[in-house]
Amino acid sequence: MDVIRIDINGDVAEGIGNEKALFPYISSCNICCGAHAGSVEEMTRIIRLAHVHQLKIGAHPGYPDRVNFGRKRPENSSVSTLMASIESQLRDFQKAIVQEGAHWHHIKPHGALYNDLAFDTELMHAFLKLVARYKEDVALYVLSGSPFAKLAKEKGFKVVSEVFADRNYTDDLTLCPRSHPDALIRDPEKVFAHIVPMAKEGLVRTLNGQLKALSADTFCVHGDTPEAVAIIKYLKDHLANHNITLA
Repeated sequence: MDVIRIDINGDVAEGIGNEKALFPYISSCNICCGAHAGSVEEMTRIIRLAHVHQLKIGAHPGYPDRVNFGRKRPENSSVSTLMASIESQLRDFQKAIVQEGAHWHHIKPHGALYNDLAFDTELMHAFLKLVARYKEDVALYVLSGSPFAKLAKEKGFKVVSEVFADRNYTDDLTLCPRSHPDALIRDPEKVFAHIVPMAKEGLVRTLNGQLKALSADTFCVHGDTPEAVAIIKYLKDHLANHNITLA
């Protein structure tokens, strides 16, 4: 049986401090750019650590919303104001990448920005215009099957379809809102059971039990989930039994 190689990514540099434990078990990382959490200094340090571990390194810009950890769109902020913040975050990230002699592989928006970009036409056009300068070298990690993924492909971006190892899906293939008690999957065995059909068959079981087709190029495990390290260790130990290994 052919071995299936998958990419597992983690959101990091958000002040949790578990990167040394996470990095041996993942293949790419999304490094906070200091707006929704963390700092430029922490971003630079984690870029250095990711480079040592030979991970695919991505920028993880978010709304400038430290109070809500970037999981709420700032009120009364125009799209141009929000894009100015994203531009500043990416400029700092690029400077740190060059300073550390690392390779910038991708951009993955964070939290509410990620979710808003998936369906907000004005926002996605503004964002793609902003990051167009990086498109020749840097991929975009985007919600699999979303209008944003389709538009980015049409505009010539390298698109990596992302699915979530530790989040439940609704029947329309959007992420179950975090306000829902079952939005997060925190048990390592349940995360494993969630991943396997996505990796092997391109199918996800929704919270209501429906099987839906979903393209999966990369699987996210959130670094701020308390069980994140236990989850990725369990995946590392058990995916091989299903002929699945890290890319």
